[in-house]
Amino acid sequence: MDESTSVVYRRANPTDAPGMERVAHAAYEIYVDRIGRPPAPMAADYARIVSQADARVALVDGAVAGLMVLAPSRDHLLIENVAVLPSAQGRGIGLNLLGLAEQRAAALKLHELRLYTNEAMFENLAFYARRGYTETHRATVDGYRRVYFTKQLSAL
Repeated sequence: MDESTSVVYRRANPTDAPGMERVAHAAYEIYVDRIGRPPAPMAADYARIVSQADARVALVDGAVAGLMVLAPSRDHLLIENVAVLPSAQGRGIGLNLLGLAEQRAAALKLHELRLYTNEAMFENLAFYARRGYTETHRATVDGYRRVYFTKQLSAL
């Protein structure tokens, strides 16, 4: 992907589901061997997610190049998934998606973001730490060894 190509961010719609699935498979494929099985986002039903969840996409040349799925709670906003096509990584798309999550939390008057990643995704552990997320705990859920993070947002 051309570095100069602009990126459009918007709420996902049903026509984005196949592209979201492609992004998830491409972004998480490198972790299959490390984890010993496909990461959970590779098996997600993106058509259902688009119809039932707060899903966002990043479009490059009209094609889905990044995705984010949010789940608001009473006291925090959970980032359930954020992924970027490998060919689009390094352009700030993931960082911008995280920024959109902060904006969404502010709109919902929530002061905390939460997310989790697999402990084998060591690149993500460093990425989130550099963005102000703090590890809170680790747990095994459905056989996945997860690392949980939180980020406190300033008062609204």
